[in-house]
Amino acid sequence: MNIKSLLIGSAAALAAVSGAQAADAIVAAEPEPLEYVRVCDAFGTGFFYIPGTETCLKFGGYVRFQTDFGRDESGSSDWDSFTRAQFEVDTRTDTELGALRGFIGFRGNADNGSSSSSSVFVDQAFIELGGLKVGKFYSWWDDGLSGEADVLSTNALFNSVRYTYDAGSFWAGVSVDELEGTNSQFVTIDVIDPATGTFIGSQEPDNNVGVALGMGAKLGAATLQLIGGYDIDQEEGAVRLIATADVGPGTLGLAGVWASGANAYYAESEWAVAAEYAIKATDKLTITPGAQYFGNVSASATILDGIGGAAIGTGIITNDFTNDDAWQAGLTVDYKITDGLSSKIAVNYFDQDGGDDEVNGFVRLQRSF
Repeated sequence: MNIKSLLIGSAAALAAVSGAQAADAIVAAEPEPLEYVRVCDAFGTGFFYIPGTETCLKFGGYVRFQTDFGRDESGSSDWDSFTRAQFEVDTRTDTELGALRGFIGFRGNADNGSSSSSSVFVDQAFIELGGLKVGKFYSWWDDGLSGEADVLSTNALFNSVRYTYDAGSFWAGVSVDELEGTNSQFVTIDVIDPATGTFIGSQEPDNNVGVALGMGAKLGAATLQLIGGYDIDQEEGAVRLIATADVGPGTLGLAGVWASGANAYYAESEWAVAAEYAIKATDKLTITPGAQYFGNVSASATILDGIGGAAIGTGIITNDFTNDDAWQAGLTVDYKITDGLSSKIAVNYFDQDGGDDEVNGFVRLQRSF
């Protein structure tokens, strides 16, 4: 056997062995494709599908630093700074009964550097299906004009059951509100101690309920909102009308409110009117002058539990409004620094019959996401 024959035989043997090993080789299974997060645009921007479900999820919130100023804003100081963190979780799903929504809003406030001054709590938490909404959420009374010169409600955050019919350009609804915690704001004068002139009064048990009705419409560039609320324990109610319309380079806003007596929804005065004009100066700058007139403002007093008794609290007197009027005028400036970062400055002048005038407002920097 010569060398050439030997080399050819060796090559043939190696080829046969390699072929047999290739036939017996284990082929690795291809990995399953990854399920990437899908954008959900059915409910607006920022939503995405939770993997493996048809539920859309959105995270949002803001971080705010604000300094308030005004007479005795914090103790004897005329200014006070605080920091707020807001985190919101919004979930929505299309169902055969309509859009199903679950919302949770967490809020934390820090008034100074100590941990004891900080708190984290549930600001809102509600379930919404179609026109039905149940949970803790802001009522229609929280809606107001866009500036900071108006005061058009006293309380606006309740545990509620609400139903709203929405036809697009028209809506109407009814809400049953648990007004727990509001009765402590009011006192009823029963008698005046003739010796000292001290008010002696009482407060309603804190198990209050209210009913609110609302309706609104969009008429081209104008919007109207009419709401009313009745406080069952105080046996008083209030109605309010807000109208806005695009006029020239800005938006004109008008509002009026009337109360039969001090109640959880509105107790600032017997009646009030407000107006503002939000000027869109640039894409980033909005300047809003505004004013409000308060007719027959409410009064507050410290109430004693019987002659010579201990103080039971300070609150708004429910017996009647005063004959004093007041007015407030101011300017609000909103500036968008960049995407997600904005600032706001509000300065108001307040004057009440028989009282000292006052300048109040705030300076705010906010990062939203």
